[in-house]
Formats: sequence, C-alpha cells, structure tokens
Amino acid sequence: MTGGELVAAAKERMDPFWSVTRSQVYRELPGLAEAGYVRPGKLGPRAAQPYAITAAGKRAFRNWLTEAAGADHSRNPLVLRIGFGAHHAPGAVKQLVDDARTRHQEALAASRARVAQLKKEGGDSFLVATAEFGIAYERALLRWLDTVPTG
Repeated sequence: MTGGELVAAAKERMDPFWSVTRSQVYRELPGLAEAGYVRPGKLGPRAAQPYAITAAGKRAFRNWLTEAAGADHSRNPLVLRIGFGAHHAPGAVKQLVDDARTRHQEALAASRARVAQLKKEGGDSFLVATAEFGIAYERALLRWLDTVPTG
C-alpha cells in the first residue's frame, strides 16, 4: 500500500477513536523500512511509493498487540475550551456547545450508518465493535453537552 492507501485503511479501521494524518504516515514509513518492518516496492504513478509489510514487521505487530494498552489519553479541544469557559466572552460557550452539538449529531448519524453497513456486509465482528464505540462516544458527548453551563 502507498502512504495514502494506508491513511485511508487506518481511517476506516480506527475512526473515530484514533486519528492518523498523511504527514504522520509518510514520516514513519522510511523509519519502518530502515527497521526492516516494511519493504518499499516499485514506484507507481506520480512517484507513489508502495510498501509491503515484512515477516519482521508482522512479528513486531503481533508483539505490539500483546503489550498492555496503558492509560487512555483523551485530547479533546472542545473539552479544553469549555474548561476555560469562565474566560470566554458572553455567548461564546453557548456558540461552542451549539456548534459541537451539530457536529456530533452528524457524527452520530455517520457512526450509526457505518455500523449498519458493516453488519450488512457481514463485516469483521471486531471492526463492528470498534465502530460501535463511535456510537457510544457520540452519545456520551451529546449527553455531556447538555450539562455544560452556557449562560
């Protein structure tokens, strides 16, 4: 896969609980190749560089899967801004909450559609379970928004 294809595959598998950017992927691929975890292939159209995982890369991935997951780290810019709510101009927190509510209602609908599509396709049950996290997350965030003081 090329870097762009890897980003698309990561988004499909890990959205909304983990984000990956093109710059992250393109920055990591040369290091993974140097470590022997991936092997570069022949350059394609527009100098697209495909990579293939090596046996060492598969072993490293399996080893990573067995490590303890560690503590969760939530970095939510909305929550950060709400945390400084007392410093906002009048009406600004209400606007943040209203905008966030719209975005998260749309994200909830998208997560529900994604889960329905995966189930319809008979998708990987673990992928369905992670996609269902998106529904639970959006529901929880929308419930939390209802508790934020806006006045």
